[in-house]
Amino acid sequence: MSIADTRKRILIVDNEESMRPLLGRTVEALPNVEITLAGTCEEALHLAGSRGYDVILLDLLMPGVGGIEVLKTIRNASPNKQTPVIIVSVMADEDTKIVCRSLGISDYIVKPIVRESLVTVVKARIEEPSKPAAAPA
Repeated sequence: MSIADTRKRILIVDNEESMRPLLGRTVEALPNVEITLAGTCEEALHLAGSRGYDVILLDLLMPGVGGIEVLKTIRNASPNKQTPVIIVSVMADEDTKIVCRSLGISDYIVKPIVRESLVTVVKARIEEPSKPAAAPA
């Protein structure tokens, strides 16, 4: 098995031009991760619908269908139905958190992020026993 086979795939979804690379650099502190960045809801849905990820970081306030709809679609119709999703958003109200929890998120981080907290949460999700690997086709 090569190093590439052991890399953990992380999808970062955020429409803010400065936030995507910031989140990417923060998560790259973890060993053996492969980061994919998505700047729109449509791009996120395409990526999540075509490839499995080990963790997804998802912003909620995004133009288009919005983060909640992206989360619903990921949970209903994608190879990432069971993938840990970590919400990274400025929305800190309890009602939003309740809706997200009902859709099966793993964690909720309020912006501005604390670097160490984000790394700890992502590391915990990567290292937890994950969903069974799909049988080869």
